Amino acid sequence: MNLKKYFTARMVTVDIKSSSKADILKELLEIMRSAGAIASEDLDEANSAILKRESKMSTGMQDGIAIPHARTAVVKDLVAVMGIKREGADFDSLDGKPSNIFIMALSPENHPVPHVQFLAEVSQRLHDAELRGRLLESKSPQELLDTFFEFKKRW
Repeated sequence: MNLKKYFTARMVTVDIKSSSKADILKELLEIMRSAGAIASEDLDEANSAILKRESKMSTGMQDGIAIPHARTAVVKDLVAVMGIKREGADFDSLDGKPSNIFIMALSPENHPVPHVQFLAEVSQRLHDAELRGRLLESKSPQELLDTFFEFKKRW
């Protein structure tokens, strides 16, 4: 899967300001809105879809990774945003540790295959500790993207 088609510098932040799980989700959705990936009038529905998915099981993984995602009618194609919160935040992660690398994805309800492929590709990439460390050191959205895209799989 070509992840470059889902991320641009406008869909990335290296400075998530929020500290609670709910506020981080809203902040990531706001980045999507400001980049034109979702409409202002669809923010509440998108947030509801993400919260509904989170209520089933937290998308806070381990090793500082959180991948909140949902399928919703507010998007026609998969959209994604990436954010860094260096000091981390409680995201109900599997290992109980704070999350500091966030990748949020919204997909159309009727197209599950790209959604699953995206989640698998992102999860594989973020499995590498060196990549996670380099992402956390990124000083700008473009540096974050360059690091994420240039990373070579080792498997």
